[in-house]
Amino acid sequence: MKRGLIFGLAVCAGLLGAAAVFIASQSSVSPKAIELSVNRAPELLERAWRLPVAATFNSDVTWQSNGSRCGPASIANAFRSIGEEETTEAQVLEGTGKCWTGFCIIGLTLDELAEVAHAHTERKVSVIRDLTAEQFHEHMKHANDPDRRYIINFTREAIFGGGGGHHSPIGGYLEAEDAVFVLDVNENYKPWLVKRERLFKAMDTFDGENKRGLLLIE
Repeated sequence: MKRGLIFGLAVCAGLLGAAAVFIASQSSVSPKAIELSVNRAPELLERAWRLPVAATFNSDVTWQSNGSRCGPASIANAFRSIGEEETTEAQVLEGTGKCWTGFCIIGLTLDELAEVAHAHTERKVSVIRDLTAEQFHEHMKHANDPDRRYIINFTREAIFGGGGGHHSPIGGYLEAEDAVFVLDVNENYKPWLVKRERLFKAMDTFDGENKRGLLLIE
């Protein structure tokens, strides 16, 4: 009994240690680097918040509770914007068996995030990956459709020069500026705009054996 308890505690300690390392990697970008990497010009942000999908978030994003839970936070925010009942991290994770330690150890993959979304909605949930730049452009043209919610999985390193994989909802697309509005669920970053090509390159990377991509809820 004692041996089993000690083993269990050791496993938990190991998992929490891995989570701590992962979370530290997510906060490795300085505030100055963030500001220099993306566009947060007030007039553009104001326009972006008025886009049809972004407007359903009421200029508000509920921040992820820790650096590993960007996926559940993204689902919770997207659900809130379309009127689903589960609008907190805890609610969208309930019954899924994921992130039971309070941390999503090394984060959730795009496929795991789709499982979380499927568990609490009757809407269609699709994983979209292996896109060409042109196909990504077509999806961004649909990002202002009020009946669709996109969540993007990308690596911060390609945009900010540091950090790891991340999930966040897409609030819309400013076509004239060719800029995507990312509703970053990390409070250190907050929502930002970035050129579509740069975001595509950040998405067009590998998470393990699979490419990153988009989660579409419709």
